[in-house]
Amino acid sequence: MARTYRYLTVDVFADRAFAGNPLAVFPEARGLTKRQMQQLAREFNYSESTFVLPPRSRAHTARVRIFTPQDEIPFAGHPNVGTAFALAWNARHKRASTFVFEEGAGLVPVDLLRDGRGRVTGAMLTAPQPLSIGDQVPAETVASCLGLESGQVLTARHGPVFASVGLPFVIAEVSEEALMRARPDVQAFERAAGRHPTKGLRFSTLAYARPTETRIRARMFAPLSGVMEDPATGSANCALVGLLAQLSPARDCVLRLEVRQGVEMGRPSRLIDIAEKRGGVVTRTRVGGRCALVMEGRVSL
Repeated sequence: MARTYRYLTVDVFADRAFAGNPLAVFPEARGLTKRQMQQLAREFNYSESTFVLPPRSRAHTARVRIFTPQDEIPFAGHPNVGTAFALAWNARHKRASTFVFEEGAGLVPVDLLRDGRGRVTGAMLTAPQPLSIGDQVPAETVASCLGLESGQVLTARHGPVFASVGLPFVIAEVSEEALMRARPDVQAFERAAGRHPTKGLRFSTLAYARPTETRIRARMFAPLSGVMEDPATGSANCALVGLLAQLSPARDCVLRLEVRQGVEMGRPSRLIDIAEKRGGVVTRTRVGGRCALVMEGRVSL
């Protein structure tokens, strides 16, 4: 006998429908197999879909599994923000202020954002792992992946480098003009992934331009994981703000960035990134924004 599963779709890091990064959320996913979750993620074909399961510990809100169209991943940003927003629509959670999700990368606390009337408008997560900075990547490699000249990848502040707070990304600074012109070259990504293997998204790359110290323009490409370009990438933004805070000469600081992503895709997104640095070490990174509920439906399997 077929069983019916309810889903919601949420546009994350936007205050209106048809902007931001779309997410499918299955708030009661108990009974679904991993294969079925992967099939559903491929059917929706969003950058990620989430499946909410009972927590292993009663101290936590839920266990959340995250799937791209091709793989399960241990952590991602907009799925946590959107899942928290979707669960807040449930009467059982209407008075909640913070959720704690169990995920492959660890525990993810997510604070709900509310307006003056108490209505939930979005959420802000805290990354499950401290910032880790990995290997440098040649500027020529990143330029080839993005269809740019090597000189368009800027290295004065830092060269392209792997950074992670639960999911690794190559972080590369480029000019604003280069950012708009970037076009992913799948074959170049394949070559780069062979030289720089990673778990999770394969050689996923966040390119950013920094017109001011607190404003960022960004684009994220992960074509080898079925995401040619992502409209808004919370996990990469946490890694970015953490990296920039770590590079700051200040031993103690709070760095807050406003990031615009998805503009070139027609899915404008606004993310708020925050990193806290104490004693020369980045101790916490956060990312959040607003959300819009778009659709609700049911799937029979």
